[in-house]
Amino acid sequence: MSQTSPSSSRRRWREFLTAMGFLGPNILGVLVFTIFPVLFSVLLAFTNWDLRLHNMYKDNSLNWVGFDNFVRLFTEADFVRFLGNTLFLMMGIPFAVAGSLIAAILLSKDTRAGGGRTFLWLIAASALIASCALLTVIGMGTSAMIILVTGLGCGMLALGLTGGVTVYRTFFYTPHFTAGVATFLLWKKLYNPRTGPINTALQPALDSLTVAVQLLSPSLLRGAFWIALLLMATLFAMTLRKLRQSWADGDLGGRAMLLPIILLTIPTLVTWNWERTRAASWLLIVAVAAILLWQGALKAIRGRQHHPPTPTYGGGTALINALMIMVLQLVILGLGATLHALPAMAADGLAAPQWLHDPHWAKPSLMIMGFWGALGSNNMLLYLAALTNVPQELYEAADIDGASPRQRFWHVTWPQLAPTTFFIGVMSTIGGLQGGFEMARTMTKGGPDGATTTLSYFIYIEGFETGRLSFAAAVAWALFVLVFSITLFNWKFGNKYVND
Repeated sequence: MSQTSPSSSRRRWREFLTAMGFLGPNILGVLVFTIFPVLFSVLLAFTNWDLRLHNMYKDNSLNWVGFDNFVRLFTEADFVRFLGNTLFLMMGIPFAVAGSLIAAILLSKDTRAGGGRTFLWLIAASALIASCALLTVIGMGTSAMIILVTGLGCGMLALGLTGGVTVYRTFFYTPHFTAGVATFLLWKKLYNPRTGPINTALQPALDSLTVAVQLLSPSLLRGAFWIALLLMATLFAMTLRKLRQSWADGDLGGRAMLLPIILLTIPTLVTWNWERTRAASWLLIVAVAAILLWQGALKAIRGRQHHPPTPTYGGGTALINALMIMVLQLVILGLGATLHALPAMAADGLAAPQWLHDPHWAKPSLMIMGFWGALGSNNMLLYLAALTNVPQELYEAADIDGASPRQRFWHVTWPQLAPTTFFIGVMSTIGGLQGGFEMARTMTKGGPDGATTTLSYFIYIEGFETGRLSFAAAVAWALFVLVFSITLFNWKFGNKYVND
C-alpha cells in the first residue's frame, strides 16, 4: 500500500489554497449576502423586532413570539388585499405569453416575401398605410408628440419591409435593453391624464362615441350584457362537455377534472357582487348549475371509460385549457358589463380614464404596460428559438394531408412548443408572484388607495417604512411558501402536459 509523499501532500495543499484564493471572495459573498440573510430572516420571523420599539434610543427587549407573525397574516386585511392585487396583476400573464408567441410567429416570417412583385406591393401598401395614418392624426388636431410617435411607427413599418425581419426583431427587442425605471417613468408620462399622449389621442374618439351612444337605445346596449352572459354559459357548457368527453375517452382522470371545473365557475361567482345585475347573475348561476347537473347526469349514465387512466392523468392539459377559457370568460364579462353601464356613463359625456390616479384603472394600466413589454421580451426569443427547431417534416406531412394554417398551428406547432411554454409559464408565475415592486415604487407609490401594492412592495413597506421587520420577514416567507407550492404544482402537472 503506497503512502502519499510529503511533497505530494504539500502540492495538494498549495493547489487547494490557490483554488480557495480564487473562489474565496465569491464563496464569502454568497455566505454574507445570501445564506446569512436567509437564515437570519427565518429567525427574525419568529420575533417581535420592531424598529420603533427596538433601537438605540429605547431599552425594549427582543422577545420570541413563535408563530404569532404568521397567524397575524390571516387576520391582516392588508395582506389579503395585497395578495389579491398580486393575483389580479398575474391575470395578464396569459395575454403576455400569447403576445410574445404571436410576435415570435410574425418575426419568423420573411417580410420581403422573397422579393419581386410581391415585395413591391408590400412596400406600396406600407406607404399607403403610413400616409393615411399621418393624415388622420394631423386632421384630428392632435399634439406634435402624437404626430411624432405615429411617424416613428410608420417609419419602423417601412424600414422593416425594406431591411428584412432582422430590423423588426431589433425594434421589438430594443425596449428590453432599456432600464426598468426609465421605462416606468416613460409610461407614467404617457398615462398623464391631462398632458399624456394616450388621453390626448383617446379623448376625441370618446367624444364621438358619446354622440353615438346617446343616439342608440339604452336597452340595446344593456342587452349586450345578456349576450355576454349567454356566451359565458355557452363556453362553460362546451368546455365541460369536452372535459367529460376526454374523461370518457380515457384521456383525463377523474380527479384531474375537479380543479378545471372550479376555475370555470369563478367568472360566474364574480357576477354575484354586482347589485345592478343581480337578476342576470341569478339566471347565470342557475344556468351553470343546470349545465353541471346535466353533464354530471350524462357522466353517470354513460359513466364508462374505454381506457381508465390514473386519477390525475391529463390534468396539465385540462388545467391550461380551463385557465384560458376562464380568462376569456372574464374578458367577455368585462366587455358586457362595460356596455351595460355605457348609457349612464355617456349621459354626462365619456371622459378618458385617469389611469394611474384611478383605483379601478391603476391595475389595468400596469397590465397594459406589462403586455407591451412582453412583446419584445426574452419570451419572444425563446419562442423564436423553439420555432426554428420544429421539424419541417411535420409541416410537409400536414400539407400533404391538406391541413389548414389553423390546423398546422394547433396540431404541429403548438405541441412542439409545449416544453418552451411550460418553462415560460413557470418563470412567469414566479416572476408575477415576486414582481410589482419596481412598478409600484416608481409609478404609483402603491396607490391609489393601495390598488397597486403587491406582496413584494408590501414587504418593503413593512420592513423599511413602517419598521416592523419581523412581520415583513413573515410575509416574505409566506410569499416563498406560495411560490414554492405553485412551482411544485406546475412541475407536477406541467410535466405531464409536456409529456402527454
